[in-house]
Amino acid sequence: MSRAQRLLVYAALVMLSIPAALPLVWMISTSLKSDQQVYVQQGSASRAFSVDALIPRPPHWSNYPKALRTVPLERYLRNTLLLCTLTVLGAVVSSAVVAYGFARIPFRGRSGLFLLCLATMALPAQVTMIPVFELFRRLGWYGTYLPLFVPSLFGVPFYIFLLTQFFRTIPEEIAESARIDGAGEGAIFARMALPLAKPALATCALFQFLGTWNDFFGPLLYINDPSRYTLAYGLQQFLSAYGGQWTQLMAAATLFTLPIILLFFFAQRTFIQGIATTGGKN
Repeated sequence: MSRAQRLLVYAALVMLSIPAALPLVWMISTSLKSDQQVYVQQGSASRAFSVDALIPRPPHWSNYPKALRTVPLERYLRNTLLLCTLTVLGAVVSSAVVAYGFARIPFRGRSGLFLLCLATMALPAQVTMIPVFELFRRLGWYGTYLPLFVPSLFGVPFYIFLLTQFFRTIPEEIAESARIDGAGEGAIFARMALPLAKPALATCALFQFLGTWNDFFGPLLYINDPSRYTLAYGLQQFLSAYGGQWTQLMAAATLFTLPIILLFFFAQRTFIQGIATTGGKN
């Protein structure tokens, strides 16, 4: 590909990314404006969508401290990070154990169980929402974090599929040499399979972290104590209570989105590598 063709490709990618980036730019711009700048006067609505209107003059950085004082974001952040840690560890470890069994340990009915595990991905969460909620309520878990992270301890079908595909790409000769040296399946899994699967494990961890970080429905369904709210649920409560304070709401939303953006830029190479290495043997 010539330099001119490469420039054309980059220009096309930049143009296609503008619609996706515009809401983020508008959110950051609004978070730095005053209330007078946000509410456009009647007859000047077209100016609200101009490039000049996106630039706050002057930027009001005080909206961020005000948002932190209005919403206990620090408490919500601690709750969210706690859930992210529990679900990431539970989902990745349990899925890796199940995936290794499907990929490397022959047993009767393995293919059928693997297909059954994959079939659960086609079952919408709304179908099982009521019986699962009733189950957790009868266990006395309503109002706690247990319904939000205990299911992750039993494996996630999508992660099991990804890790199974990766473990199948590991040459059998490596495992055979370890067995000759006296290593059991547990030692092979812990000392050989897991270190080789770091990119795939990191990809599953990123997926799970993002899912837990953005989860709104789970806390809405099971959490009734404001001191246990997560960031996603806390922002919704802020919108309900202070819906007219758009500058502070956008400041809080920007703080909520910033860790995800940073995580993407720092982990995108690992993420792409993990996805690329999970499409091997069937």
